[in-house]
Amino acid sequence: MQAGQTLVLTDTAARHVQVLRHQPGDALTLFDGGSFVGGEFAATVLRMGRSDVEVQIVGHQTIEREAATAVHLAVGMPANERMDWLVEKATELGVASIQPLMTERTVLRLSGDRADKRLAHWQSIAVAACEQCGRNRVPQIHPVLSLAQWLKSAAVSAPSHGRQFVLSLQPGAGQWRQSLNASGPVTFLSGPEGGLSDAEEASASQAGFAAASLGPRVLRAETAVIAALSAITLSP
Repeated sequence: MQAGQTLVLTDTAARHVQVLRHQPGDALTLFDGGSFVGGEFAATVLRMGRSDVEVQIVGHQTIEREAATAVHLAVGMPANERMDWLVEKATELGVASIQPLMTERTVLRLSGDRADKRLAHWQSIAVAACEQCGRNRVPQIHPVLSLAQWLKSAAVSAPSHGRQFVLSLQPGAGQWRQSLNASGPVTFLSGPEGGLSDAEEASASQAGFAAASLGPRVLRAETAVIAALSAITLSP
């Protein structure tokens, strides 16, 4: 996109503009999610159709609102609408990516078309959360994998995923915050309701994940993830 260019907004973006009751001549802020240019684009509404919206690009600013530390989450999917809530809040807090996982104790089981539809749903939640909070880079929601598949994948050992921790209630779990002074990305693995099994934690340990404690209280699956993410992305 460049200054002077006109374009028709996607259906989702057009609905958002229509709900806000914008009119021709009103100013908008657009972003491409970081897929192409990044930053923000100032734009003006040219035409409000019944089902589409046409805008004109005015200019571009290289504004970034990403967290200083890239945090990747691998999550045993919580049931019902809790995964939706987790995706929304993690996006607001600046998560770099989310890997939904099926574990031994995962209630939500997804495969095939159902998994594809849920993935698209979660990605749309992430986009909407970015629109709400002013973030201009949309985190990637990866396709659902089993924990065993993910631990064997190249992504786990990739340098881009940096230091690796598994949230644990085991007595020997360390105080991971002490290691956050080091630079580089962080990956957190967390279980669903009921947590990871002992065998799953052992597999994570063999893959290079250090056991990390969030304290003496037992947190809900989605709360634990948000607590860990907040401790990093909201730190000065």
